[in-house]
Amino acid sequence: MNMTRILITGASGLLGINLALEAMREHEVIGIDRGRLKSAPFRVIRADFLQTNKVDSILDSTRPDWLIHCAAMANLEECEKHPEQAKRLNADVPAELAAACAKRNIKFVHLSTDAVFDGTKQGAYTEEDEPTPQNVYSQTKLDGERAVQQANPQAIIARVNFYGWSLGGKRSLGEFFVNNLGEGRRVYGFTDVVFCPMWVNHLAQTLLAMLEKDLHGLYHVVGAQPMNKYQFGVEVARRFGLRESLIEPQSVERSGLTAKRSHNLWLSVHKLSTDLGRPLPDFSTGLDGFYTQFQQGYPQKIRSYQQA
Repeated sequence: MNMTRILITGASGLLGINLALEAMREHEVIGIDRGRLKSAPFRVIRADFLQTNKVDSILDSTRPDWLIHCAAMANLEECEKHPEQAKRLNADVPAELAAACAKRNIKFVHLSTDAVFDGTKQGAYTEEDEPTPQNVYSQTKLDGERAVQQANPQAIIARVNFYGWSLGGKRSLGEFFVNNLGEGRRVYGFTDVVFCPMWVNHLAQTLLAMLEKDLHGLYHVVGAQPMNKYQFGVEVARRFGLRESLIEPQSVERSGLTAKRSHNLWLSVHKLSTDLGRPLPDFSTGLDGFYTQFQQGYPQKIRSYQQA
């Protein structure tokens, strides 16, 4: 049986690196990276989507079966400061990739965000709900979704929220709580922001399963269990044997962050679990996996892949 060749953009990002390592088990993986990876266990191509017009040449030289587009400008505060750059990376580049994949019959997955909603709905958002972005980041991500849908109706558009171990050790909320509580530092946990965190390895496995099932269209690919960020911190503290009393409940309105945040990002995963024909992994299983990786030295292992 021929191995599927998967091209992953943003291969040094939190999702990119974990997805690449997960996919390598059964597929051939090629990562695209701006130059942060030095010794990854898969082939890496250097390219910067801000500068490059090499989309066609990259696809023609690598000839992937699937392309999973993880690269994005995801820092909310940075997006507020550099809206043009955010538009380029979050909307224009995905549109170019989607069109190029459609032309070559390459299956395309575009990663979007739960933050396209303003969070005022009571209960869970479905894929039918009308997005109302609150800031530059979520507006450019929504523009990206729409551009991808138009350029490539066969694409998968996945709205996600995830945590896990990253190259720099500071990319996810899970790491934030483990690092700070591990050092005995007091932290805030927002009580008025509800979200559906998914362990990044579960997200990686789910995206691969969606491709294997030949799904297309818009999906909410998040954790099956909604919780607020304070609760999430407490769960992490308990699993890692850290002091949950160091987490202070706080309102996001008092946080001093400039980009407006949504209060309710509970997304229904009913459509996805129906189309996959199975329930999504539950939160505690993901948290166990995150903890097991910690015990096994996984964070140090992936950190060793980066350029000094």
